[in-house]
Order: sequence, then structure tokens, then C-alpha cells
Amino acid sequence: MVDWAEHARREQSRYRDGEARLPEVDDGDARQRQLTRMGNAAGGVGLARLMAGDTEAAREWFARAVERYRESYELAPPGSWGRPIAILKAHILAGDRIGAQTDARWTLEQDAAEAESAIGRYAAVLALLVLDRDDEARVLADHLRARDDFPRSVGDALASIAAQDPLGYVGAIEAVLESFETREDYLEDLPVADTVIVLQALAARRNVAAELSSPLLP
Repeated sequence: MVDWAEHARREQSRYRDGEARLPEVDDGDARQRQLTRMGNAAGGVGLARLMAGDTEAAREWFARAVERYRESYELAPPGSWGRPIAILKAHILAGDRIGAQTDARWTLEQDAAEAESAIGRYAAVLALLVLDRDDEARVLADHLRARDDFPRSVGDALASIAAQDPLGYVGAIEAVLESFETREDYLEDLPVADTVIVLQALAARRNVAAELSSPLLP
């Protein structure tokens, strides 16, 4: 059995340590890096609380993660698409649809859909799905699934969600889950298939979610 309370305490300690050592504003690069670490830790607390069934505490920490990622993005170099992705995922994991829509629009305003990188296009697809702009999301998802620098199963799942294709989605999301179950390293050392949870939430709004069971899911 995973001790989710212990995971939450560890992540909260990491967050507080980062807060105590946060560089001043005039050291922008060091500050944005530390803010990202704090966002990761806050998100880690949120995931641990979510896995433990404490959704209220999870929402509070996901909101804190969003704040730190957003602060970090303002100081980060161009092309730092991991922050918008983390922001959108945190909103979705928290069940905060209004916040997700607001930051989805903001993500698209950063020209994520025109990004050269796969990670930028991924941010755009998530944003478009949050906004129910499925036709546009499907075009970008089809582009992602054909790239060598992006997980094919995630691209397939995104495209299936956008197309509202339940059969295609089941195979794709099972492959995404398997990729989590067979890995050894997890973000913040938390054995959670967070991407699967996010994709399932987006799929559920279109009535194409799959029935999944795993110790890596709530």
C-alpha cells in the first residue's frame, strides 16, 4: 500500500523549502527555475491528496501549483511550454473547468498552436480540447501522432478524444496507462498516471472514457 499521506508531507516540505530559498526578482532565471520546482512540489501534494481521496485539499494545492507555474512562465525563456501544460493539467485534475478554460485561452494566446516543438503543440491540443474546439484539436493531434518526438499513444488518445472515437480511445489510453505502469521513474517520485487521469477527464466530457483499473489511478 502506498502511504499517500507521507508522499504529501514530503512534497509539502519540498514546497516550503523552495519557498524559503526563492531568489529575488532581479535574478530572474534562478527565480523561474525555483518557482517551477515549487509548482512541481505543489502539484505533487495535490496528486497525493487526490490519490488519498481528499479532493478539497487536492484542489487547494493544484491551485497553488497553477500560481507558481504562471509566475515561472513570465520569467522563463521562450518555448517553455511545460508550464502551460502543467497549468492546464492542474486545473483539470482539480476539476476546475472555469480556470482551465481561462488558461486554455491564455495558452493559445501564447501561440502554442504555431509552436515548432511537439510539446508546444501538445499544450495547444489540451487547450483546444478544454475549450471544446475539437475540430481544431483533431488536426493538431493528428500532427502529433505522426511525430517521432512525441509519445504515439498520447497522440492517438488525444486524436480519439477530439474525434469522439471510443474504440480508438480505449486502445490508446490503455497503451498510455501501460507506459506508466512499466516505468521506474515518476515526476516527484509519485507513482501516479497523471496524464491518464487528465485524458480520462477530457474523454468523459465526450462520453468516450474507458473503464480502467490501476494502482496508479484514484
